[in-house]
Amino acid sequence: MGFAVGVGEADFEALRRENAYYVDKTEILYELVHDTKNKVTLFTRPRRFGKTLMLSMMENFFSIQKDSRDIFEGLDISEHDGFCKDWMNQYPVLFMSFKDVEAETFDGAYKMLMMKLADLCKNLVSIFDDGPVDKDDKEIFEKLKSRSAGEDEVKNSLKTLMRMLYNVYGRPVILLIDEYDVPLAKACEKDSKANRYYSGMFDMIKGIMSTALKDNEFLKFAVITGCLRIAKESIFTGTNNFASYSVLDEDFSSYFGFSDKEVKEILEAAGRTEKAGIIKEWYNGYVFGNSFIYCPWDVINYISALKKRKDARPKNYWKNTSHNGILLTFVKRTEFDVADKFEILLNGGTITQTISDELTYDTLHSSEDNLWSVLLMTGYITKADPDENDDTVSLKIPNREIFSIFEDTVVIYFNESVNTETINDLLSALWEENEALASELLSELLWDTISYNDYHEDYYHAFLAGVFAGRGYSVESNKEKGLGRPDILLKDRKNRRAIIIEAKKSEKESDMEKDCDKAIKQIVDERYADGIKGYEQIRCYGASFFQKQAKLKLWRQEGD
Repeated sequence: MGFAVGVGEADFEALRRENAYYVDKTEILYELVHDTKNKVTLFTRPRRFGKTLMLSMMENFFSIQKDSRDIFEGLDISEHDGFCKDWMNQYPVLFMSFKDVEAETFDGAYKMLMMKLADLCKNLVSIFDDGPVDKDDKEIFEKLKSRSAGEDEVKNSLKTLMRMLYNVYGRPVILLIDEYDVPLAKACEKDSKANRYYSGMFDMIKGIMSTALKDNEFLKFAVITGCLRIAKESIFTGTNNFASYSVLDEDFSSYFGFSDKEVKEILEAAGRTEKAGIIKEWYNGYVFGNSFIYCPWDVINYISALKKRKDARPKNYWKNTSHNGILLTFVKRTEFDVADKFEILLNGGTITQTISDELTYDTLHSSEDNLWSVLLMTGYITKADPDENDDTVSLKIPNREIFSIFEDTVVIYFNESVNTETINDLLSALWEENEALASELLSELLWDTISYNDYHEDYYHAFLAGVFAGRGYSVESNKEKGLGRPDILLKDRKNRRAIIIEAKKSEKESDMEKDCDKAIKQIVDERYADGIKGYEQIRCYGASFFQKQAKLKLWRQEGD
């Protein structure tokens, strides 16, 4: 198609030199420097919304070590001639990423931090070899590079490197820090009183950030990215001219992610304009400020697939790139009683919650509002109304992709938390042909789980399959038997007996008896039992469901 996209490419220079498609976000450079007086700017966005590529673009524009005129030629920022003359390749830049600083323990994460600092230093060796740097700083630099520095030297590492750069170039340093809160998020997840992971990592990150950002005469300005703003934990407390922009803020809202116009232009360039609707359904719907935004990671991945196969189907590209444990944790927090709200969201509705973009990792789980706020900041839910600006807002699941993550999480939760004793009693009732008890127990299980798909018939099929999975029986769903496909076939090979269940969704409670009869008629007419050879007992049940009520009716067929 004469069109190339750089899937997963977060290096701005490489993207431009490879002539890969780039959605122009360079105007942020002018707006950030010319229109604000921020000494420190924090952008918080969900994972995979272009934060790393944005900082790479900034590094290439500002870095005095580069000549970037050709890679910015034709982009929006090149229209600002005076600004480019004053700022392009005029300042030393220090770019540090905390993205991979995570492990199961503090010691493991600290080693990763030391390795990241060592890599950063190795990239600076040629600058400092012959430069006019202080000999004590050079000694610390060598220890950082060899991963032998002490904790105090690590905490002061970024300021040390900035002082060295200042001595070489005679200009203050632009500091870029990517995913600053990844170490804290992992530490919070794995922390326990025994290993004190979180407190140790917080002390380390606070030390590094504080010395680099507060009253640092070698700092021109800093741009930092992450998922959450950790304000109350004092990482940024006392920082002069500090500004934070989250998904709730209108300022800079269009620079992370793709707009409708930008996606339309990508599709036109790719020759795939007919896919606009399906891309919108799957990957749009996030509200940043008052703008609707597409996830750029998903759009680029899907368009890359469309380049290879015109009929490629959309899929979930996001779920394996972001930790989904927060969803499962939330569903399990029974003291908050959020099951009804999750049901509303999963059925396409909206809920109203009080939201804050100032959170602390060690208190994320202390209140229901905090957890909803985290889901909003990390992209699992979004504002339902872009024009809402109060702390209390309506929330929804943004798109099909995130819905599928919710759906998977609900299934995991059900499989892990379902009452095993109730299921065993249900199985006994089914084998013993106790229709009334089986109906009662099945309804009880329905009440204990989260319903989705607005109680569509497919939901009940999946529910039944989930109830019986992993119980020591062979469970088949919609497999070919006889002349058709029964919804559920449960086979007890050891005892040579089987259960067939055909399920119907009832439009009203009074239809449940009639719908059970319809299900039994289908079992008989389609001769489902005929396809089950060698089983001495086959119990056939017609099932009907109305919301969270279940009814089972038996039709017994003896096997050969």
